[in-house]
Amino acid sequence: MRFALLGSGSKGNAALFSCQDTHVLLDCGFSVQESTRRLQRLGVEPESLAAIVVTHEHSDHLGGVARVARRYGLPVWMTRGTHAVWNDVDVPCIEHFDPHTPFAIGDLEMSPYPVPHDAREPAQFVVGNGATCIGVLSDAGSVTPHMCRMLQACDSLLIEFNHDSAMLANGPYPESLKRRVGGAYGHLSNMQAADLLRRIDTSRLQHVVLTHLSEKNNTPELALTAGAEALGCETHWLVAAEQDLGLAWREIS
Repeated sequence: MRFALLGSGSKGNAALFSCQDTHVLLDCGFSVQESTRRLQRLGVEPESLAAIVVTHEHSDHLGGVARVARRYGLPVWMTRGTHAVWNDVDVPCIEHFDPHTPFAIGDLEMSPYPVPHDAREPAQFVVGNGATCIGVLSDAGSVTPHMCRMLQACDSLLIEFNHDSAMLANGPYPESLKRRVGGAYGHLSNMQAADLLRRIDTSRLQHVVLTHLSEKNNTPELALTAGAEALGCETHWLVAAEQDLGLAWREIS
């Protein structure tokens, strides 16, 4: 099993998971042209995707889903809550999932779990193939015990390190947006994400990818330092995904 990111940040998010002949795109916040370019950069033709799975309705995750699905005839999976507030529902096929119930797409098992975020029915995922698993956590304002249980003993983690609390407090955002980002239904700070890493079993980790870094309220250096301190490792063992370049393929052995 392997994974890659098309891009990560407030301007657009998409992650790609692959096992055998199954390729699943998690979220798609990019245009058709940009999504196609980024997929092909990873050696994947869009029409070969088995599905697009959506975490929640915010545009940096959902903005390109309908157009990409229509262009390439792809099924879309989302919660009923996300579907209820989606404005562009004209896609070839909609499948609903419950955020507490695993489901399979080809050779990949998708295990969703709910997260506290200011969306209708948001979910994040543990993606597995029966032997290894990848934990994905983004767009959550706080950490729940259930989230920790879901992310125990993963082989890889893609985890949000959105903002440095001091940079957010002193940064350019209006006060209302600062409260939203830093609130219980906003985004994880470096310290919140690092604390989560301290609370779970990380003994099997092969890759740790820091995602959804804010361009205005964080730096890769601050995020990597916080993550490395939590794991007791060197910063070069972790990687921060980029908005423009995403992340090249990572293999799980």
